[in-house]
Amino acid sequence: MSKIGVMVCGHGSRDVEAVSEFDSVARGIRERLPQYEVESGFLEFARPVIRDGLDRLRARGHTHILAVPGMLFAAGHAKNDIPSVLNTYQAQHPEAAIDYGRELGIDSKLLRAATARIEEALAQAGDAVPRHETLLMVVGRGASDSDANSNVAKVMRMLWEGFGFGWGETCYSGVTFPLVEPGLEHAARLGYRRIVVFPYFLFTGILVKRIYEHTDRVAARHPEIEFIKAPYLKDHPLVLDSFAERVGEMLTGENLMNCKLCKYREQVVGFEAEVGLPQASHHHHVEGIGTEPAHDHVHGHDHGHHPYPHADHPLGPRTLKKNHA
Repeated sequence: MSKIGVMVCGHGSRDVEAVSEFDSVARGIRERLPQYEVESGFLEFARPVIRDGLDRLRARGHTHILAVPGMLFAAGHAKNDIPSVLNTYQAQHPEAAIDYGRELGIDSKLLRAATARIEEALAQAGDAVPRHETLLMVVGRGASDSDANSNVAKVMRMLWEGFGFGWGETCYSGVTFPLVEPGLEHAARLGYRRIVVFPYFLFTGILVKRIYEHTDRVAARHPEIEFIKAPYLKDHPLVLDSFAERVGEMLTGENLMNCKLCKYREQVVGFEAEVGLPQASHHHHVEGIGTEPAHDHVHGHDHGHHPYPHADHPLGPRTLKKNHA
């Protein structure tokens, strides 16, 4: 009988705090899956890299590895980059079978975790402003994948409707549009007394910190509006429960990734040229670097990806920069 191990595949960050938070999530997954040995690794910018975790599992006799992407939505990293790393490793070690799980996606547990984070922020701010005079701004990571971006908008709509806020908007930290600052400037013109900014992110990092910085910039220009910065998801217990469920799905055959709107399989408006592109990772040059002092310089982040069709959009899609106005 094959020995089963679990591999949690993270994106990685130059931010030491973000790496620490990912490690905390990996520990939480281990606690929920005591029947398996669980390893973790990163695609880029931090160590250990994914193949290091796979090596450790294989060295301890695991012949069946369940790899789960440590990501909210399936865009290029979950659809192409991580599978490419896993497929390469599988080809080099045919004795070890590797199954790949789906992303967290839109899930009732994730929505309840998001609700709890927003409720924390509202409780701290007080009830001086009613919800119908409050606007919710959900900030997604942003991707060159309209399916993944639309999922952020769906999360926003479900939270907006569930809380009964006066209005809801969506913006992104990079790659697509609108970015945080133009998105918040637009929201500020709608006449609401309070704006709740909620980064729909698993971990902190450069982008989450800049989301809060850009929120402060817009707030300084609009002192008549109360801006509330809600905490991101982090290691909320329901997030950890969802990760454990994804592992279980691989064993029960319920591991169904939504491919109906995948730009690599179907013609999606604006992305028609990407149907059938080869599955390949573009992260080899940044594997394992980023948090060490010798590698604290900034690398370009396009990694040779197919060009985004609206790269010249006036409201984006440049990734948040430290000094970008």
